[in-house]
Amino acid sequence: MSHIYQPVMIKELLTHGGKASIRNIAAAFLACDESQLEYYEQITKDMPGKVLGKHGIVLRDGDDYRLTTDPSSLSSKERGELIRLCDEKVSAYLQKRGTAAYDHRRAALGYLSGSLRYEILKRAGFRCELCGISADDRAIEVDHILPRKHGGEDDLTNLQALCFKCNANKGARDDEDFRTVREGINARQSDCIFCELSVDRIIASNTLAFAIRDNYPVTQLHTLVIPKRHAATFFNLFEPERRAINQLLDGLRVEIMKQDASVSGFNIGMNNGDTAGQTIGHAHVHLIPRRHGDVQDPRGGVRGVIPGKTAY
Repeated sequence: MSHIYQPVMIKELLTHGGKASIRNIAAAFLACDESQLEYYEQITKDMPGKVLGKHGIVLRDGDDYRLTTDPSSLSSKERGELIRLCDEKVSAYLQKRGTAAYDHRRAALGYLSGSLRYEILKRAGFRCELCGISADDRAIEVDHILPRKHGGEDDLTNLQALCFKCNANKGARDDEDFRTVREGINARQSDCIFCELSVDRIIASNTLAFAIRDNYPVTQLHTLVIPKRHAATFFNLFEPERRAINQLLDGLRVEIMKQDASVSGFNIGMNNGDTAGQTIGHAHVHLIPRRHGDVQDPRGGVRGVIPGKTAY
């Protein structure tokens, strides 16, 4: 949109004799922003269109809506009075609520810095994290999984990239999941070594996960990334916890490679269940640095969990 904003601003200034208010310029931007038009098209269908349809006031006809009463059957005075009543209704509501009437949109926008928005979009590959549509095809918004008004933070683990349709339609599912996660952060299992771990061992952390060095490292700087909530396996984790773990893995990879220039690869893996070799009943991800020549033949990598299956 930056390529559109500049000429539109110049045009607006020229149109108004060289001077225009910020609000007028913003309104001109809005008129050219297809993503906002698409957003309000969806709002039209999901909210007033449905409600007025249920009351028998409007009918949907393909991409159009029409009144169930033919306006031509009304006198100009009657139409004018109905329009006045509509304006009066809007004015009365805005007088009552003030700027709070638009808080739902302000909360969605989140007032996040441009750099943080870019990081979220880049992490998502500039695609919606729910439906996968590209930012080239539909406007992508940065969404607070747990809204700020419910205690949600501007933390990478509490932010996701959603297209405007998924953001409008997601409902409360992620919100409820995230609240459940947050409430369970302080829950500990007394016989779990990760739940009772000394904070001195933690080398990195975020809202939902932390990292420690492995006590019995496979290679130097072998690291474990662990959810704070006691969850038995990967399959018991909530999506926000998986994001939190991934965030730590990304950061730890960079730090390990800075610390040891000989690191040229990584094995990342989890043991889920006794049959798969899990010995601690608290989910944890192994980040194992690899160096050239650390084994004779590294081909097959994690396939080596079954002896003799690395070659194929």
